[in-house]
Amino acid sequence: MLRVRREFTMAVTACLVGVAGCSQEPGSNSGDRVRAEQLLAAGEDAANWISHGRTYSEQRFSPLKAVNTNNVDELGLTWFADMDTARGQEATPLVIDGKIYITTAWSKVKAYNAATGEPLWDYDPEVPGETAVKACCDTVNRGLATWGDRLYLGTLDGRLVALDRDTGAVEWETVTVDQEQNYTITGAPRIVDGMVIIGNGGAEFGVRGYVAAYDADDGDELWRFYTVPNGKEDDASPDYLQAAAETWNTDVLAGDTSIGGGGTAWDSMAYDPDLDLLYIGVGNGSPWNRAYRSPGEDGTGEGDNLYLSSIVAVRPKTGEYVWHYQTTPGETWDFTATQHIMLADMEIEGKTRKVLMQAPKNGFFYVLDRETGEFISGEPYVPVNWASGIDPKTGRPIEIAEARVDITGKPALVTPGAMGGHNWHPMAYHPDENLVYIPAMEAALLYTPAKNWKADRAIGWNLGFRIATEDLPSDLNFRREVAGAIKGRLIAWDPVKQEQRWSVEHPGPWNGGVLATAGGLVFQGNSGSAFNAFDAQTGEILWTFAAQTGVVAPPVTYSVDGEQFIAVLAGWGGTWGLGGDGEIIAAQAPVRNISRLLVFKLGGAIELPEAPDFETLPLDPPADKASAETIALGFDKYERYCLACHSASAVGSGLIPDLRRSGALESRSVWQSIVHDGILSANGMVSFKQSLSPEEIEAIRGYVIHRANEDKAMDAQRKAE
Repeated sequence: MLRVRREFTMAVTACLVGVAGCSQEPGSNSGDRVRAEQLLAAGEDAANWISHGRTYSEQRFSPLKAVNTNNVDELGLTWFADMDTARGQEATPLVIDGKIYITTAWSKVKAYNAATGEPLWDYDPEVPGETAVKACCDTVNRGLATWGDRLYLGTLDGRLVALDRDTGAVEWETVTVDQEQNYTITGAPRIVDGMVIIGNGGAEFGVRGYVAAYDADDGDELWRFYTVPNGKEDDASPDYLQAAAETWNTDVLAGDTSIGGGGTAWDSMAYDPDLDLLYIGVGNGSPWNRAYRSPGEDGTGEGDNLYLSSIVAVRPKTGEYVWHYQTTPGETWDFTATQHIMLADMEIEGKTRKVLMQAPKNGFFYVLDRETGEFISGEPYVPVNWASGIDPKTGRPIEIAEARVDITGKPALVTPGAMGGHNWHPMAYHPDENLVYIPAMEAALLYTPAKNWKADRAIGWNLGFRIATEDLPSDLNFRREVAGAIKGRLIAWDPVKQEQRWSVEHPGPWNGGVLATAGGLVFQGNSGSAFNAFDAQTGEILWTFAAQTGVVAPPVTYSVDGEQFIAVLAGWGGTWGLGGDGEIIAAQAPVRNISRLLVFKLGGAIELPEAPDFETLPLDPPADKASAETIALGFDKYERYCLACHSASAVGSGLIPDLRRSGALESRSVWQSIVHDGILSANGMVSFKQSLSPEEIEAIRGYVIHRANEDKAMDAQRKAE
């Protein structure tokens, strides 16, 4: 084992003298199996991209520099591949020995020749369309892992699948969740020494989160780490869960109307092989509102509710708890800590520290000691009004009472909102600049406690709030003003000084994942259809490509035969593209989904086909005849059961059919056959009869008709200007 690692490292070092003239690509094993040696040395493997964040430290920095600040303006498209699904694209490609492997929406996998774009194989796990209703944030998938001669995929319906890397043939698959519950998988697996580690999603729908490890050879489960208690802990339970139970009202968790608790670990992980620690980002509570999830004697929320919104360190061989740090104690705003975790060694106050860095949703940038979980520093990277800072002694936020809506019982306009100051989009770290590049957002949210709220484990969101983009008045100028206040930024952040070096504003908040390179460049797309290269030192845009669609996935770079390539998946979607207010989105950066893999190199001269003309049908709804009471009921039910897919205010954003223009609005019976009877279940539009009565379904139709008529009037105002 040691001899293999030494020979591998020597080969890498020889090749790193320069990309050109390297007869064997760094990290290439002539088709040999990927093992621990390759994953441990991925930082020196300039040619390939063999794990989700390129290395275990998840820095997303490449030492390639054939493309640099002096010649990036010569970058051009060299090949592209159209996808067969027009939903959000969020995956990080893997590149191994001249082949590129991607996942797309609906958990499909495709393989191409990385230099030419020649299709090699594809795999469709045939996720049932009905699964879409369990996904809070589109039918996306964020990528693959590799070990041996296999690729590993988590599917939307909760399976872990091992594929032959050369053919795409299924080697084995195992179900990792209870498929009767509302679990999903959208994140990429990680591999540590022959173990495939994967979490899950579904906190909005009432599940209990966990992370589990599976044997890469046969899919057998090796360990499972639950992130929240179930209210039934006893002396036989793990100590860490007994400790967590002390921070919850466990009667609610253990009751007949169990709410699951949430805490799903749906995205970020990182691994330190020297410390042998796996770091897991844990999500929000279920429901969001702590007053319902963990009520105190006075009816308000109580307790820190561990391990929600926490970074947890475990031993990857056993799943044994080591330490945790909670970014948002008593989480109640959907302030997840599932955002990108990255590791680095850096000098702080004259001492080299092994640090962990994260910019979670709550708006603070954290630097922790990754060996102990000790808080080192934390400062806001976007405007924050729910806390005035972080107590340097305790590492706890200094909360502003009025923002904790489960205490006041009154609505609160909180920034960041539930979209977060930073969401799933990966950051990047440039070690030469000592800068972290954050795809940040500025978007507040009005949280209004829902009265007499009850959990619904069958279907629909379990928030305990009304989230009031729905309450915006149907006034064109007001909506334009709101749109102008929602911003996306690429921020270059100094993690030692805890301050911004530079920032660049984007059209719309949903800006893409980031790649940094030794060529002095930072690559990033945005929801305004641009894919850009920035100067890593200054933020100056040095090159841009009109992608015809939103680019929110993170780019990667690799080399084949000494030539450097940049690759990124394009395709508008995800939470903002699916559930955002379409009117606000259109005011910022009108865009539609054209899902493609785009690959660039110096001198590339391929052009995209002319962008299709997306015609929007005029609004011609039925007459608005519903009573105010019916419309109010329809609004309440729409927000809980429809908004996640059909957008706030019923204004379609282009991914899902716009309900305001649906022919089914004309007919109560047709509307009932779809929403109540589920005649379109195979397309993802399942029956809601478990949760909604025919009268409530009809009220939703009345609400959508009402909104369509309001927007028809706004269209007339727009044309008159």
